[in-house]
Amino acid sequence: MQVEHERIDFRPVLIKDELKIQVSYSDGRQMTSKNFTAREAPFNELMRSGYANIHLETTSETISVRISKKGEPLVHRESVAKDQVLAHDRSKSRLLDSADPFLIAVGISDKTGAVKPSKMDKYLQVEEFLRILTPALTAAISAGHVHTPTEARPLRIVDLGCGHAYLTFATHQYLRAQGIPVKVIGIDIRSTARDRNNQIAHDLGISDSMEFLAEEISETSLHEADVAIALHACDTATDDAIAWAVKCDVRLALVAPCCHHDIQAQMNEIPEPWSLVTKNGIMKERLGDLLTDAIRMQLMKLSGYRVEAIEFIGGEHTPRNLMIRAVKTGATPEPKEMAKYDEMLALWKVKPALASLLNR
Repeated sequence: MQVEHERIDFRPVLIKDELKIQVSYSDGRQMTSKNFTAREAPFNELMRSGYANIHLETTSETISVRISKKGEPLVHRESVAKDQVLAHDRSKSRLLDSADPFLIAVGISDKTGAVKPSKMDKYLQVEEFLRILTPALTAAISAGHVHTPTEARPLRIVDLGCGHAYLTFATHQYLRAQGIPVKVIGIDIRSTARDRNNQIAHDLGISDSMEFLAEEISETSLHEADVAIALHACDTATDDAIAWAVKCDVRLALVAPCCHHDIQAQMNEIPEPWSLVTKNGIMKERLGDLLTDAIRMQLMKLSGYRVEAIEFIGGEHTPRNLMIRAVKTGATPEPKEMAKYDEMLALWKVKPALASLLNR
């Protein structure tokens, strides 16, 4: 069932001493909100509207529900204590304390624990990533696609193209704070990044569960992970990251592509009537971006993943705001999915780099 909105949020608010239900609708680009009385709030309509994932937070627990393709609810409960906030104009709660030692160590916050003005965009990006990772991971564990982490068998996370490792450290510290045993490894081609990040991990006393390597993604010595993340790896480095995740049977992948030169450079024979779009340089570039990511997603689907494109962070913080979220289910793709892929390549006369990496 096609849903009207990408996401709908319900929360109680107190307006002029009257309890209301605020409903926020997001289409992936903007959000609109409307306030209802408890009797008027469209709870029943929501339950019948076709959403496959429901996340409920109370003052005592978090409940995640995923509806399977067979229509069966898969429920995961986690006990957690939270304060109820009814303020109508509340500021968005933060997952990370700006004074956390790791934020100071990586340079996002200053020595007083305040986020540096020049790093506010990066701080917001890190926060947004954790808001995407947490429910995706919870749902994957609940569905049995990712094993339940234990001290004996921690969750193995690899950050491909980690750079300054803002997200790598944030993922490690946040999940550990939630009581989730993890082993996090960051890969970057630069030895200076490896040395810097390993030193920070050592200084923070977490080098037993964090490690950084100076390697090419395509040639890394690592061959296993439960979760792979790759954010804004340039051009075909994103393809290298996806190919590594697929070949290593990664169970959950979160990939935010960056520049897309591979397919764009091959868009020489434009099928009609698409020249109406491609005659404009900026529109041709954006179409090339979408084609590239659509092809990547289809290749992952053909490899047994359930794949979605979601908004990562608003365009005011970074020009690239699409993320590919993929969960390995092992489902055999229908023949028509391969046909769609072949038709796409034939229509645009392109040979995607990822297809070569996956031997397709």
